[in-house]
Amino acid sequence: MWRLRPAVLAGAIWATIASVLVRRRLKNDGVGTRVAPPRHLSPKAGPGVLGALARLKPTCLERALVLQAWMAARGNPRDVVIGVPPDGLKSEPAHAWVDGTDARSAGLYLELHRLPPSPG
Repeated sequence: MWRLRPAVLAGAIWATIASVLVRRRLKNDGVGTRVAPPRHLSPKAGPGVLGALARLKPTCLERALVLQAWMAARGNPRDVVIGVPPDGLKSEPAHAWVDGTDARSAGLYLELHRLPPSPG
């Protein structure tokens, strides 16, 4: 099974730890929070990263920050975009996503702020 491959398990472990840490750090640092990119993880760890995020059910901002770090470590640095619905916050809350990965959100929300990936 692909879920039992060491690279996939390593990705799931990293994403789990990163999710827990980002949740704690957001309480203290707000949008200044950054996630350290994974070191020495194979590109084959991607299914583990995505699987862990699906099971943990992080907030959209937590998920976006973890995915941003994963993508940057793979040589694909992207901004996290924070947007609001066109009518403000009357109909639904703000939303965050990784730029270029969610065309639906980019079309439904007005961009409010961008968080660039961590340098280096």
